[in-house]
Amino acid sequence: MMSAANANPALPADWRDFLALTKPRVMTLVVFTGLCGMLAAPVPIHPVLGFTAILCIALGAGAAGALNQWYEADLDAKMKRTQGRPLPAGRMERQSALHFGVWLAAFSLFLMYVAINWVATLILAVSILFYVFVYTIWLKRRTPQNIVIGGAAGAFPPLIGWAAATGDVATLPLLLFALIFLWTPPHFWALALFVKTDYANAGVPMLPVVAGERTTRIQIGLYTLPMIAAAAAPWPLGLTGMVYGLTAALMSGIFLAMAVQVATRRTAPEDGMIPEKRLFKFSILYLFVLFGALVIDRWVG
Repeated sequence: MMSAANANPALPADWRDFLALTKPRVMTLVVFTGLCGMLAAPVPIHPVLGFTAILCIALGAGAAGALNQWYEADLDAKMKRTQGRPLPAGRMERQSALHFGVWLAAFSLFLMYVAINWVATLILAVSILFYVFVYTIWLKRRTPQNIVIGGAAGAFPPLIGWAAATGDVATLPLLLFALIFLWTPPHFWALALFVKTDYANAGVPMLPVVAGERTTRIQIGLYTLPMIAAAAAPWPLGLTGMVYGLTAALMSGIFLAMAVQVATRRTAPEDGMIPEKRLFKFSILYLFVLFGALVIDRWVG
């Protein structure tokens, strides 16, 4: 059966299609965590340079998203939630997406190197290459651990933001990297639980598809524990103050309660809002609040 991308000739793409290639919703969280990593650094950065660094992070993330959609156009055509993207919908040629992604990545790295520093440029390059080659090309179609390992790709922005301001890497941004890395499996598996059919139809070996819902729920609960430890660690280590520490404790407690509910659920709830959907939505808020608290804590301190 031919996909929508191959069944019809591509229509002329407009700017909205190129914007869609960059996955703007995902980019929002990437940019925010990168910005917070920069603002939490002990060294101030000139506003113009700071804006440039964040722009480079956004362009790099957009490039990775475009290359991901270029490579996965066949998978996207088989899943309901992605069939409307430019390539499976037939609004753009695959080669256009490839060229757009490559040039966007090259420009983001060139600008970061010229305007900021080589450390931030190197980490940005690693994040793009990791997402495209390790997660998208190597892991996504081969193993249910794709999210576990591939989660590192989305954990780099705080490191990049910190490095843009300081020119180096320290313990706090490494803990932020660990937080996002450990947050990714429960966040994404919560989503995978209620779109499992999509992944099954596309032949993607997500954990709920190959190991079942019960195993996935247990894994969500298990990964939540080290994630909470990574979120809490900066306060007792003296890297942050009370504002961040108390916020992390409160938000992590709520996250844990939701994760336990997901891990132990066996029947459909009466309210129609299944626990995994609640956890997925809250997990996004969780990162936004924690990183926002980190910046406020730094300013108060």
